[in-house]
Amino acid sequence: MKYFTKKTSFWLMILALCFNAFASSGLSLTGNLQSQAKKNLNTENPTLDDFWIRANLGASYKSEALDAVISIRMFGPTFGNTIDSKKYDKVMADLYWANYKWNLHGQKINFKLGHWKTDWSESANFGTYVDADLKKRGFWLRDYTHDAMEIGWTYAFSQLHVMLATTNTKYSTGYLRIEETLKLNFPLEIKAAYRVNALDVMEKSAVLTHRVASKVSYSILSDLKVYGELAFIKTGKNSEVTASSVANNFAIAPEYEQGSSFLPFYLGIDIPSAKFLDHFYLELEYIKNRKKLNKDNDDLAYTISAVKSFGNSKAQLSVFSGDKLKRKDVSLALRLTTGF
Repeated sequence: MKYFTKKTSFWLMILALCFNAFASSGLSLTGNLQSQAKKNLNTENPTLDDFWIRANLGASYKSEALDAVISIRMFGPTFGNTIDSKKYDKVMADLYWANYKWNLHGQKINFKLGHWKTDWSESANFGTYVDADLKKRGFWLRDYTHDAMEIGWTYAFSQLHVMLATTNTKYSTGYLRIEETLKLNFPLEIKAAYRVNALDVMEKSAVLTHRVASKVSYSILSDLKVYGELAFIKTGKNSEVTASSVANNFAIAPEYEQGSSFLPFYLGIDIPSAKFLDHFYLELEYIKNRKKLNKDNDDLAYTISAVKSFGNSKAQLSVFSGDKLKRKDVSLALRLTTGF
């Protein structure tokens, strides 16, 4: 109970400070309740494969000079921690960042610091190859969180961001991430990014993995959009990085098999539904030799997603392929989010 009390009290104190400052200009409170269920139709077990309910509470601040966000995520005892054979509520930090902004004669400079997400994905199943782990497949598994500092520069239709992210408390392991976004005067958006785990070599032996990714999104009509993403991921070699050296903490385990390379891509279309749905996505993804990432998986995968808002709620239903492209190896997933 001490674990629950100390941790919960800390986050409640943070929220209290946010509530106390609610009257100040630019500050708003945020919150929602989310539930998600998933079922693989290829199994005879009638129960769900995964189910959870959680609440998110936080606050955001926006002004000409500063944007900031804090978000706290809470799970009940059924979906939370088990410590010493006892179940406790789980309260965890989800997002927290501050973005400082300067406008210099039409050029915008920003410095961002904290813990945040980047996601290029449309339906949350495929894409964001510059960040996501290709081994992860399925519903909402492609979002990625960074502990980082970032410098941005915006001029005309160009937005450039350079991020230095860490994976430990000493900033001795991590990566460099560079992203360029072109937002043109017509409904075309182009993104390109490069990422390399450059900080990993500072203290230990490591293998560099280079990621180059690009995305194009074009709105043919207001509610008809085509999009796609292509990436090249290359992992080098280092004879000093072995299973033994990693186990003895002399080296860092590589992201992918040494000497491997992958060329993942996916294509999608957001199809109009006469305003009945917010979005109706059809997507295909292809990764050659996917079995090197996931044993016995087919190279091709697909997803069909429908998104519908009603009142303060939004539902997303997805049908997506499992390990094999056969009729029964299909999963269903539903996420319901209600804001308050």
